[in-house]
Amino acid sequence: MNKKKLAIELSKLEKFENVKPELEQYPTDSELAAHILWNAFMQGDIENKIVADLGCGNGIFGIGALLLGAKLVYFLEVDGEALDVAIKNCKFENVHFRKMDVLEFDEKVDTVVMNPPFGVQQEHADKNFLEKAMEISDSIYSIHKIESKMFIEKLSKENDFKVVGIEHKEMILKKTMKFHKSEKYHASVGIWMLKRKL
Repeated sequence: MNKKKLAIELSKLEKFENVKPELEQYPTDSELAAHILWNAFMQGDIENKIVADLGCGNGIFGIGALLLGAKLVYFLEVDGEALDVAIKNCKFENVHFRKMDVLEFDEKVDTVVMNPPFGVQQEHADKNFLEKAMEISDSIYSIHKIESKMFIEKLSKENDFKVVGIEHKEMILKKTMKFHKSEKYHASVGIWMLKRKL
């Protein structure tokens, strides 16, 4: 499995269509997901590791982690419809699907990979995801608005994490919400790699 093949496999997954604005359910496209997962894999944070996909949507990150040799993946999603799509997409057995708020999850994992809400519709939704990730894992790969840089730096410091890397990307958001006026939106995002301080 290489990065290109991973992106192709992830592009075949069924999308979750019935998105809910209050949950900020913006899908991660297969190229971006493969890029993030491949980076995590090259850092030694996927293969033979226990991984959590927080707010998994259609399961793209968790399934990608399994394709790259993850030992076990937890798929967490508060939306039952989205979780049903993830279950349908997943052909692996070394998985746990949990319909729950991420704040209720208390299993320890090696790595979290996630595309959490940006906290636009529900203030601090992104903070909840990050704090839970810092509580349960040592390595985090996460997508946030690029202007969240200072907030993530501060939160990391408070939780004994360090920002190992930030990669600036343009994320294309397709028209999925009723209030969207354009067919596509270009969002300026950062891909954060966070590690617990030793």
